[in-house]
Amino acid sequence: MADGGAGAPEARIGGHILADALVAQGVTHAFCVPGESYLDMLDGLYNQRNRIQLVTCRFEAGAVHMAEAYGKLTGEPGVAIVTRGPGACHAAIGVHVAFQDSTPLVLIVGQIPFEETDRESFQEVDYRRMFAPLAKWVTQIDDAARIPELMAHAFDVARSGRPGPVVVAISEEMQRATARVPDIAPAAILPPHPAPEAIERMMALLAAAERPLAVLGGSRWSAEGKAAIRDFLVANDIPVAVGFRRQGLFDGTHPNFVGDLGVGADAGLVAKAKAADLFLAIGTRIGETVSQGYTLFDMAGRGAMKIVHVYPEQAEIGRVYRPALGITADLNAFALAARATGPLERPRWSGWRAELRSLREAQATAPSYEGPLNLATALQSLERALPENTVFTTDAGNFATWPTRFMHVGERQDFLGPTNGAMGYGVPAAIGAKIVQSERPVIAFVGDGGMLMTGQEIATAFHHGAAGPVILVFNNAMYGTIRMHQERTYPGRVSGTGITNPDFARFIESFGGHGEIVERTEDLVPAVQRALASGRPAVVEVRTNPDQVTNRATIAELRAQAERAAAKPVGA
Repeated sequence: MADGGAGAPEARIGGHILADALVAQGVTHAFCVPGESYLDMLDGLYNQRNRIQLVTCRFEAGAVHMAEAYGKLTGEPGVAIVTRGPGACHAAIGVHVAFQDSTPLVLIVGQIPFEETDRESFQEVDYRRMFAPLAKWVTQIDDAARIPELMAHAFDVARSGRPGPVVVAISEEMQRATARVPDIAPAAILPPHPAPEAIERMMALLAAAERPLAVLGGSRWSAEGKAAIRDFLVANDIPVAVGFRRQGLFDGTHPNFVGDLGVGADAGLVAKAKAADLFLAIGTRIGETVSQGYTLFDMAGRGAMKIVHVYPEQAEIGRVYRPALGITADLNAFALAARATGPLERPRWSGWRAELRSLREAQATAPSYEGPLNLATALQSLERALPENTVFTTDAGNFATWPTRFMHVGERQDFLGPTNGAMGYGVPAAIGAKIVQSERPVIAFVGDGGMLMTGQEIATAFHHGAAGPVILVFNNAMYGTIRMHQERTYPGRVSGTGITNPDFARFIESFGGHGEIVERTEDLVPAVQRALASGRPAVVEVRTNPDQVTNRATIAELRAQAERAAAKPVGA
């Protein structure tokens, strides 16, 4: 790459140095929408086409969502490349996902010529100011000789501590400038392990507990780390919940799994979480969704609940809740250390764990919904029919609470979803997952609203020959989550939440894909099986009952509840 003989680096233009820097960091895929602001880097990627698959996308947000899905699946920084101005603005949605989801990601942005700075040149944006609240670090490369140094640091920052996104801007002339500089490989960094007394102190708190509850969250979990934390929690018979859209961290079919603490969490589980006397927060920030709007615990830590907070970034421990014990450690290193500690001899909470599990089983029992399609029953049949190595992706919306409530993600399956609630994530994430791990079946859950935000990325799947994914579009002709809130607050006053949709099956067929429409319970599994067998990107449009706006209430019921609340005397 950069050897000019006798150990001296050869002269390269900055765009080629930049592409070579990605190879040096072990990048295998990069997701882009091309732009004239990084033509020289595109030429460098042409030289590296046998090492890096460049995935050409149709929208910058879609490209970054694909890169973010890569980061979730592999634990290594996903890479997205966009052009300046509008391209970077479109990409900001994906950067926000990576930030709130703690996903390692590196976004490269082409920049205006350096000498035009501060003239409001064509598409000029100050990326340090723009991305400052959305990224772990933002930099601009103004010296071609520093490209390897700054790119290596960008990847180090994205991986370290609490993982997250880094934004690197590089101007056109820096990509054309010539430099003689060696590539820089990743640094050999050992992950931080728990302090010597950390596990012992945690076990002492556990031994004194009567009602412990563990909640798993975070990113960069390895298969070994997930297995180790499972072994530790199961050996001590601790009930296990997962954070918002972190279903892939623990086997949902296991007797110790008790549900998720997120949007739409079971009220019974929330009540039990408040009644717990020891909360093992492992990898979760205990953010707004997990804490149910910051209502689970006393903010100052003065309540009966004791919190053990395990997190790779010390600054996050105690940021919201004051723990009884904070453990700064790599999550996988912590899991291995915890498993190496022998379990307690006689855990006293087997009945407590069984009680929480029974609540989860009751929550997952399919009610009798009106109409020919019982979505709960259909999804549970689908769960039993899918391969054990399936990757699930989800968009944001009310539809997403159905698979969360009624399905269980198995031990070898993955579940990718935006914890920041970004619509438009599910489809590109599924396509990215299929491109990166082509041997695995990929199922996307998306609402009709999110489908037409980034559904054009289906073209990317065809362009790159992806044999899938299968996209389940839940069609109720509305922005369902907002309609739910609207009916609760302003019952019957429908404003701005209705939408008009195409025939989604014909939409995918226009690309040459496989399309089906499902309107009955018994038709979902055969339709998905045919879609998987087709070997092509596929859409299964699931036409749901518009009145059943949530899995717990109809629009009529929400209106009745709102009217009763309005009629209730003030102070009653």
